[in-house]
Amino acid sequence: MTRLRAFWHEVNASYWFYPALFSILAVMLAFATIWMDRQGWAGFLGDIPSLIPARPDGASNMLTVIAGSMIGVASTVFSITIAAVAYASGNYGPRLLTNFMEDRGNQLSLAVFIATFVYALVVLRSVRGGDEAPTDLTEAVADAIPGFVPQLSLLVAFALTGVAVAVLVYFLNHIPASIRINTVLKGIGQRLLDQIDHRFPDEADGDERPEKPKGKPIRCAGTGYIQLIDYDALQSVAHDHGGDIVMDVRVGDFVHAAVAIADWCPREDGDAEPPYAAIRDCYAMGSRRTPSQDLNFLVDELAEIALRALSPGINDPFTAITALHWMGAAVAELGQRDLRHDLHIENVAPGASRVWPLNDTFQDYVDRGFGAIRSGAATNRIAAGVFLDVLGDAATLIGARERRACLLREANLLREQARLELRGPELEEVEARYDLALKILAREGLEATLDGL
Repeated sequence: MTRLRAFWHEVNASYWFYPALFSILAVMLAFATIWMDRQGWAGFLGDIPSLIPARPDGASNMLTVIAGSMIGVASTVFSITIAAVAYASGNYGPRLLTNFMEDRGNQLSLAVFIATFVYALVVLRSVRGGDEAPTDLTEAVADAIPGFVPQLSLLVAFALTGVAVAVLVYFLNHIPASIRINTVLKGIGQRLLDQIDHRFPDEADGDERPEKPKGKPIRCAGTGYIQLIDYDALQSVAHDHGGDIVMDVRVGDFVHAAVAIADWCPREDGDAEPPYAAIRDCYAMGSRRTPSQDLNFLVDELAEIALRALSPGINDPFTAITALHWMGAAVAELGQRDLRHDLHIENVAPGASRVWPLNDTFQDYVDRGFGAIRSGAATNRIAAGVFLDVLGDAATLIGARERRACLLREANLLREQARLELRGPELEEVEARYDLALKILAREGLEATLDGL
């Protein structure tokens, strides 16, 4: 099941699944409407004055035009999509390729055009001219005029063409809007906030971590990135075999045959020998990281965009500022949440076998986000000032002293880095912004807490 779930995530990031699915549905729809035409279900169309029955030549020409234009539009749409993906990944970073591949707008637009082409092609096959003999007695009886023209099928083809034109208009607006950097950052930031809310629903009540048991290591059987971990399946394995499973890796880590992915800690009545195969089957690996269970993947995307924007070749501090704003919103949310939530698997009785996931602390997330951007932000007066402002804004929502101390430590490190990179009025402005942020970050005597970190 873990591998199937990982495969489903791969399917969601592909351009073949929805076009293939819609094509199958189009074939089924075409056969259904042709059958209805043969059974005389389209007779009511003759009672509508505005609907003029089509003749064989007109039907063939109409379906030929629809099929030809749809496959041409589909080719153009695919070319534009690939060009947009290449542009975005080249300018914003290769990690963003997954985001654009998962874009439902692009996938469904391509699917609609291909499905309309397939439908028109199947219906075209059933059109018979007046000089052609019917293929069976049923057709001969059903045809009121020479030949066979599926009137209902033609009406559906015309309706699908209208839908395809509307989708084309949507696509032409969606592509330029989707590659705007503010839209890209909003998509990443909002997805990060949603995952934080889903993964850590409880409010913060401390960072103390219980001591984990030690056991026999279970080595990885393959090589690649951990893409998915089935925690419920791991809990079932722990319960069935009578032991605790202490995880040594998290989603997004790179593993190979020498890496221990978990430790098996048997209980008194449990299996002394680890259930190697059962535990390994709960991990899905691949050639790349995915954002499905990996918060750090989204944090890295924001950091990568900010660093690229602050590089000397691009020098776009305002893009970095937007990334910092979303990073600050995520850190503010993390600072208010109980990051130990994953340690408590639902429906596990006290004292029973359990899974001990490898969790990140608040300091880990701050280092991963702001720590990665710090070196680039310190070289730019505008970015450095916003960096400090964002830390101060996040601290206003965080009540835990230890977590505010993490932000204060990051502000101090940025000031030290800026003193090496900036001179004159630029450095003075950064120092002034630091003093303002310090009034928020260092409230309640956090300087003493910082010295102990």
